[in-house]
Amino acid sequence: MLFNSPEFLIFLPVVFLVYWKLLGRNLKLQNLFVVAVSYVFYGWWDWRFLFLIAFTTLCSFLNALAIKRNKDRGNRHVAKMFSAGNVIINLAVLGVFKYYDFFAQSLQEGLSAFGCNLDFATLNIVLPVGISFYTFQALSYTIDVYRGDLQPTRDPVAFFAFVSFFPQLVAGPIERAGNLLPQFGRPRSFDYSVAVDGLRQMLWGFFKKIVIADNCAYYANIAFDHHDEVGSVSLLLGAIFFTFQIYGDFSGYSSIAIGCAKLFGIRLQANFRVAYFSRDISEFWKRWHISLNKWFVDYVYIPLGGSRVARWKVVRNTFVIFLLSGLWHGANWTYVGWGLYHACLFIPLILLGKNHRWKDGFRQDRMLPSGAELCHMLLTFVLVVVGWIVFRATSMTQAVEYIGRLFSFVGETDVNISFEKTITLDIMIVLMLVVEWWNRNEVHEFHRVIPNYWFRTAAYVVLIVAVYLSYVMSIEAENTFIYFQF
Repeated sequence: MLFNSPEFLIFLPVVFLVYWKLLGRNLKLQNLFVVAVSYVFYGWWDWRFLFLIAFTTLCSFLNALAIKRNKDRGNRHVAKMFSAGNVIINLAVLGVFKYYDFFAQSLQEGLSAFGCNLDFATLNIVLPVGISFYTFQALSYTIDVYRGDLQPTRDPVAFFAFVSFFPQLVAGPIERAGNLLPQFGRPRSFDYSVAVDGLRQMLWGFFKKIVIADNCAYYANIAFDHHDEVGSVSLLLGAIFFTFQIYGDFSGYSSIAIGCAKLFGIRLQANFRVAYFSRDISEFWKRWHISLNKWFVDYVYIPLGGSRVARWKVVRNTFVIFLLSGLWHGANWTYVGWGLYHACLFIPLILLGKNHRWKDGFRQDRMLPSGAELCHMLLTFVLVVVGWIVFRATSMTQAVEYIGRLFSFVGETDVNISFEKTITLDIMIVLMLVVEWWNRNEVHEFHRVIPNYWFRTAAYVVLIVAVYLSYVMSIEAENTFIYFQF
């Protein structure tokens, strides 16, 4: 089920009313209801996916209990085997459904280049929605229990709710058990102010997705689908529009998910913090897809030694996490290339000791960034845009052709993207940036409210009308979220 669908518009109020009005005083029934509606939400795409998420969840739940039991008995070797076994199971499921065909085809093409023609069987399996998200969430639970950072739960309903909680199930944030699981173990009460803030955050998420991302997608698709026909200006506009498309799409989903969770008394971690105002690539990765970045740092980078090892190992560790981050996004060499590109941008900051240069955030007492900050922001934005070209391309060949044609200053053709055609969208993007800069140090990008009641109400009405009109005008388009494929 999509957040931006008529079904969800009916689903959410019904679930909300049953959750609080009928089950508000019974924690176990609330949790059981969360599991049930989450499975309905997830099974809306394909009911067969439910068996996969149920299998992943059950394996992780039972495995954690086995790890704890053997550690208590002093059988640390057996506990380690259980932990490794569950990690292997989860990664095997992810590998088969997401990566088998990619690696089989890549190996076949690589061998054929040397005259060895082998025909590897492909599975052609439909990729389950959000499999990378809930698999990583389950993996973190197993690892935390084995490390002793977390006590395993004996409540299967609470654990199933933790893995399948519908707001963040298919596109994050990737929650840690230490944050989300305890919230299903204690009574929750309705908080009007939190719920209102959640609705406001959801509205901003819908604005970013439906008004910004879906409209940007139209122009980005023209540029990428006709990259060998359009001129350099159109290619530049197409790359910029995709840059805002993916931001509006993914951060919009996160805003809707986090805001929706607040309606049910659940707090999810922030996943974006005004990423396009970053002043270098290091800061960008502290603000973009925060939950995934933290996951790789905690479970890959630090175990490899982090930054407290020899300099060459720090470089190696950085390349490893960016390579894995690229692969996590999908089974295509473009994602690998995108990850390695960001690693190459990140390494100089580490070697120069400047990867924590902007750790203090933005100054709230200054309305606008300083001239130096603005230059850093623009340079970082340009570097990020180039990376998104590689990410969006269907192949590395297309990415190279797109970038080559972009910097060849080719004249415009009949197929072009003119500024005049996009003026309304450009205004909406500027509006989004202004609002998010104003909220740059807040809990979320639409947290601060306009003090005057009438101005505040007018702002809400304008956003709702903009969302409605954009949705109606694109009703026949495919408006699924980009990160559902990951």
